[in-house]
Amino acid sequence: MSMKFEKTENKNELKLEFTIEAKKFDQAMKKVYEKTAKYFNIPGFRKGKAPMAMVEKQYGSEIFYEDTFNEVVPDIYENELKENNIEAVSSPDIDIKQIGKGQDLIFTAIIQTKPEVKLGKYKGIQIKKIEYNVSDKDVEDELNNMASRNARIVTVEDRPVENGDITVIDFEGFVDGKPFEGGKAENHELTIGSNTFIPGFEEQIIGMKIDEEKDINVKFPEEYFSEELKGKDAVFKIKLHEIKKKELPKIDDEFAKDTSEFDTLEELKKSIKEKKEEENSKRVKYETQDKAVKTVCDDVTIDIPSGMIQTEIDNMVKDVEARLSYQGMKLDQYLQMMGKTMEEFRNEYEEQAKSSVKTRLVLEAIIKEEKIEPTLEETNKKVEEMATAYGRKAEELKENEQFMKYITDSIKNEKVIDFIVENAKIK
Repeated sequence: MSMKFEKTENKNELKLEFTIEAKKFDQAMKKVYEKTAKYFNIPGFRKGKAPMAMVEKQYGSEIFYEDTFNEVVPDIYENELKENNIEAVSSPDIDIKQIGKGQDLIFTAIIQTKPEVKLGKYKGIQIKKIEYNVSDKDVEDELNNMASRNARIVTVEDRPVENGDITVIDFEGFVDGKPFEGGKAENHELTIGSNTFIPGFEEQIIGMKIDEEKDINVKFPEEYFSEELKGKDAVFKIKLHEIKKKELPKIDDEFAKDTSEFDTLEELKKSIKEKKEEENSKRVKYETQDKAVKTVCDDVTIDIPSGMIQTEIDNMVKDVEARLSYQGMKLDQYLQMMGKTMEEFRNEYEEQAKSSVKTRLVLEAIIKEEKIEPTLEETNKKVEEMATAYGRKAEELKENEQFMKYITDSIKNEKVIDFIVENAKIK
């Protein structure tokens, strides 16, 4: 077995040429025959019992070539990359030069490799200080939100609909005088001002009285998900059954007792302020880290191989698929609803994927340059946290090589980001 490689005219690309001895290829072909013999039906032999020579005579040796290639090549390919310290970031583009029984297997594989990162300035970068202060209004807004969540719903009978009311209506929509799918409902609860219906719908409910019937005219938005309805004029027949509103509790000491563990409103306000200050502190930390990393990355130019970007987009699409599945929807249904092709959908993620890959490469380069490694204490602490979260034993998790690599990489990333921020000049 031999392998030689050379750079192609494209940056971050290698052409590998493999030669696998005929003996090894023939042994693999025999192994493939033994795995697949049960599928061959040769006259004069019980199914699966025909000798390999008879199968080859009947079908030709070529019938085994593809499976034999897949049997013998992957392990050799991976081992040769590892031994030659070649880090492929794309699937190989295979070109078979010679294949056959009794012959050396010769093929080439063109791969993209991880690009070299020439770091710019990452120590002593200048970033603007980020601050978020908690105002009295922030505390009052939270108290109002709490009051809204604890409001009573009361029926209104002595006036027409006002903005903010909860209405119960029947409606049926028509386009060009014909009803359309999904345009009809009875006893539907709609909060006026929630903007959950198409523009112009809720505003025309204002002023209606109980048991009143009314036709309202609206226009579906041009970007509406339904191809049949986008941009179309529609008429909705409305009947109002009920008007309800939220009755807010008075915000005082009794309110504090009823909605929290505190006895007075002042104690509740103090607690709200402390929690918001803690939230702001976390927000400042996150945004400072994000700004620092972005500043470092902006000072680096990298020729990112297309394979890395496409792999990143693949992962992003898988994340979307997973989120949609929780809602009982498939990706192709979502694309149809949005009126997009898969290619258009993937293209939307390209810039985000480039940025994500670039950030990862830059952080990896700094980790290597600064020799950043997790301590045993840091690793054990992270494993204990994960074990508690997943209800597993820490020792079991430590035996999983892939899991421990994930833990090590995540600690390195945390430490390198902290390193960049600690060495930054915050104005």
